[in-house]
Amino acid sequence: MTSKRDTWRPTASKEMLRLRAEILAKIRSFFAEREVLEVVTPLLASAPVTDLHLQALSCRYRGPGADGGRDLFLQTSPEFAMKRLLAAGSGPIYQICKAIRDGEAGSMHNPEFTILEWYRPELDHHTLMDEIDELLSSILGADTGERLTYAEAFERHARIDPLRASAAQLGSRARDLLSGEAPNLGDDRNGWLDLLLSHAVEPQLGNGRPSFVHDWPADQAALARVRPGDPPLAERFEVYVEGVELANGYHELTDPAEQRRRFEADIEARRLAGLPTPPIDVHLLAALEHGLPECAGVALGVDRLVMLAAGTRNIADVLAFPIDRA
Repeated sequence: MTSKRDTWRPTASKEMLRLRAEILAKIRSFFAEREVLEVVTPLLASAPVTDLHLQALSCRYRGPGADGGRDLFLQTSPEFAMKRLLAAGSGPIYQICKAIRDGEAGSMHNPEFTILEWYRPELDHHTLMDEIDELLSSILGADTGERLTYAEAFERHARIDPLRASAAQLGSRARDLLSGEAPNLGDDRNGWLDLLLSHAVEPQLGNGRPSFVHDWPADQAALARVRPGDPPLAERFEVYVEGVELANGYHELTDPAEQRRRFEADIEARRLAGLPTPPIDVHLLAALEHGLPECAGVALGVDRLVMLAAGTRNIADVLAFPIDRA
């Protein structure tokens, strides 16, 4: 048991810190070979993400030009700023940086974490998945990943159609799979889907080789474009390795009117849930109005990548100082 006198010490061993440094060097070499430009964008911004499931930390700036004080937000990812660079003509870009998310701590989460995010103009999400396969082969020695739709993943591992089942049917299936211990989510269809995904589907994904799960429900599109159909589907994917969610990617939304509509819908959902209602990022909307090139982008958790390379399931093992030692 660690005494309070020892909490100054890092939780990661010297060997783990060396492994992290080697992986970061491999990532940079991977993108240098492909002539993808490394960029740096601000951690502080005037507006955070509006996603109902992500909570940003805020601070107050009182320096020159602040007019008595200005509220700023620590970014949950560099996405908005990187899209502004894309709209300005940067071409393919990547970034390795810190991201901050409030309320996330545990064996797989730390409020402050390292993220790798990159964007490829003129590529769609399927071609980007090919590049992620190459990266995971380079870093983890992973075999080529399997590709399956969101519906196929649910039908294989939860034995239910997630696109057409009612909330009542999803709830019944969740109670069966969780031995009656599922919470009562009522008619919250997305809540039931998230519960089934996290408890029944995700643990079965990526075993032996990565799993790329694509074609998500349209109402879980986030910042991905939606493909018309019956039902319409979001051109979004997630990557799993050994049951660990490693990356989240999109065929990016480029329509400023649709982006504003989604921002406003998120803010209303946050208001109804009693969550803070942040300002909309007007800089991103202006960049979209100027013209975001057709592109695909992905965010990958570097700490989890190091965990997978090291064979550990505790994020503290790969961090010098997790939140309880910050």
